[in-house]
Amino acid sequence: MKHSVLGVLVDATTYDQAAEAVLAAARESRPFALTALAVHGVMTGVQDKAHAARLNSFDLVTPDGQPVRWALNSLYGAALSDRVYGPTLTLRVLAGAAAEGLPVYLYGSTDEVLDRLVSRLQETFPALKVAGREPSKFRAAHPGEDVEIAERIKASGARIVLVGLGCPRQEVFAHAMRPLLPMPILAVGAAFDYHAGSLRRPPAWMQRHGLEWLWRLGLEPGRLWKRYLLLNPAYLARLGAQKTGVWKPVPSEPTAERAPAIPV
Repeated sequence: MKHSVLGVLVDATTYDQAAEAVLAAARESRPFALTALAVHGVMTGVQDKAHAARLNSFDLVTPDGQPVRWALNSLYGAALSDRVYGPTLTLRVLAGAAAEGLPVYLYGSTDEVLDRLVSRLQETFPALKVAGREPSKFRAAHPGEDVEIAERIKASGARIVLVGLGCPRQEVFAHAMRPLLPMPILAVGAAFDYHAGSLRRPPAWMQRHGLEWLWRLGLEPGRLWKRYLLLNPAYLARLGAQKTGVWKPVPSEPTAERAPAIPV
C-alpha cells in the first residue's frame, strides 16, 4: 500500500513482496517500474513537484533508507521490521531471475564497473543469464535515442532491466522507458558499485541505525556533503511538520509539463 511521505508515495512493502512483484511482471512480460528511495530520493520529489509526479507514477517505491521506513511506521503504523534496500533487493531479484531463467539487462555506470559486476554476479549466481549490458554515456539522450535503447534491450531477450544511474537520473530514465519496455525496470542506485566491489558497504550496525549516510559522507565528502548535511535536516523538519499536522503535503500527480531530457 502506498503512503505519502512528504508528498512522495512510498509503498509499505517487504523484500519478499517487492521481489515477487518484479518477478511476476517479468514472467508476464508486463511493464513495471520500481525505485528504492532513501531520504535523498524523497527530497528530490519535495524540491521538484514534476519529479514527485514521476515518482508517484512508479508501480513500486520501496523504503530504501531506515528514516523512510521509520516515517511509514510513525505516520501510518506500517509496522515494517526492515527497510527494502536497493542493493539487497537487487540480489533477491537476481536470485529469482537465475532460478527461473529470466535474463537480465544492466544499464548504467561505466564499462569497468560493469566488467567487475558481471563477473561477481556470475560467481554468485552461476545460472544467471546476463542478456546485455550498457554503460552510461553521462549525457542527455538525443532525440529518439530512448527508442533505440529500448529496441536494443528488447532484442537482447532480457526480461528484467536493472538501472544504476544514480538518483534522480535513474528515476527519470526508468519513468521514460517504462512505456517502451514490456518488462520490469528497476532503479537500484548504488547497487552496481556495491556489488562490483568499487564502493565499500557500511557496517551492519550503521545500516540498522540509519547511519549509512554518514558512511557515504566519509567516503565522498566533496560530492555528498550538500546531499546529507542540508537535505537530512530538511527531511526531519518536514517529517515533524507532517506528523504534527502543521503541514499536509499533497502528493503530486502527472501533469502536461514537458519531461526533462532523458539521462543516458
